[in-house]
Amino acid sequence: MSHGNDGGSASGRRSAVLRVLRDAPGPLRINDIADRLGVHPNTVRFHLDRLVENGQVQRVEPDRRTTGRPPQLFRPVRGMDPTGPRRYRLLAELLVQGLATDPDRGVRPLEAGRAWGRRHAVSSGGGVDGAADDVARLIGMLDEIGFAPERRDDKGEQAIGLRNCPFLEIAETGSAVVCPIHLGLMQGAMQAWRSPVTVDRLQPFVEPDLCLAHLTTVGAS
Repeated sequence: MSHGNDGGSASGRRSAVLRVLRDAPGPLRINDIADRLGVHPNTVRFHLDRLVENGQVQRVEPDRRTTGRPPQLFRPVRGMDPTGPRRYRLLAELLVQGLATDPDRGVRPLEAGRAWGRRHAVSSGGGVDGAADDVARLIGMLDEIGFAPERRDDKGEQAIGLRNCPFLEIAETGSAVVCPIHLGLMQGAMQAWRSPVTVDRLQPFVEPDLCLAHLTTVGAS
């Protein structure tokens, strides 16, 4: 009989512990769960610790009116499994596909990006020390999101190089939507900071590992 992590069956045993708790009319002791599953209490204790850490199970305060050491009681946390599989890439693909077939596909992604950039910029502050600091803030914001940005001089033009795309797999097939969102993100942040500088265009994949965001003075032709 197992006294700890039971190897490859750990996930199945953990699910069984959770199922017993969900089927019970009230909180259960470790020994109660072990008896119902026919395993050693230490095995149950091990899996309960993981389930508590994952937010799927909670300990119940024992009745302090009884004498002696009260047993530990556990009950399931009602709600969807916080550790269950997620399909955010599928959601992103569906949204990008929807925007790609939208009659306003040339406008909506850009505006969505600008709104995102304005919100992010407001929460991070900025816009009081001039153009140079605003560019530095933008680089910091892009770095936080995961673009791996770097300040560059492209043929005498100031630019920001983006060495990573946090939405790469989606951008490879939906660049007509994803890239305007990224451009709008940068423009929205600079707008929120009332910067004299903006990003006037974004060149995707000028090199296999580089996109270029070109900076210009607001109002410049």
